[in-house]
Amino acid sequence: MRRLLTRLGAAAAAAALAFTLGPPAAQAAPADQPDPVVFVHGFVGKGSQWSSMRQDFLDNGYPADRLHVFTYDWTQSNRSTAEQLHDYITGVRVRTGATQVDVVTHSMGGLSSRWYIRYLGGADVVDDWVSIGGPNNGTRVAGFCSTLLTSCREMKRGSGFLGELNDGDPTPPGVTYTTFRSPCDLIISPVGSTRLDGATNHRTRCLEHISMMWDPGVIKAVRETIR
Repeated sequence: MRRLLTRLGAAAAAAALAFTLGPPAAQAAPADQPDPVVFVHGFVGKGSQWSSMRQDFLDNGYPADRLHVFTYDWTQSNRSTAEQLHDYITGVRVRTGATQVDVVTHSMGGLSSRWYIRYLGGADVVDDWVSIGGPNNGTRVAGFCSTLLTSCREMKRGSGFLGELNDGDPTPPGVTYTTFRSPCDLIISPVGSTRLDGATNHRTRCLEHISMMWDPGVIKAVRETIR
């Protein structure tokens, strides 16, 4: 009987201690770790297109668990993609313990990520945002597919989607915005469409639209921008 009372007393003391201390705190990410990077491809794109940039980041000190490639159905509305990106980034933050992420985009990937920043709470989550060859103000080329695909219609200059995205301040505060455009990009027309007021806007050397993703000069500039 005495042994039973002793055990009950010990259990009660442990329960009281647990109640006093509360549940264990979530483990925070190490302070010296860089923000996780989320790469977002563009129209007719795929995650493997980021392989060169991702390898460069690894070679320059980024841990593999800080590099994340978001893939999606590029035929759907950029609004739908933005909602999926919201969920994906939430998952990245939970897994890594990070409070913020950096987002690096190519082409149309810049539009869904900007919608996420502006309308889905991303301004509090994204630290650095980068657009490589993005149709931030639309592209005339989208006229060739705008009757077939919602995403393409949204990229057309003067679209309702772009009107909402760029109305007022196109670069809401809280995020550092950077764009890269090439004078030889035949997909973004006019080339200056990538520029955004409130962003740091860079002009690259003569590069084709997709080649900007794996050009060493652009990759280095992106890495130095977000690090």
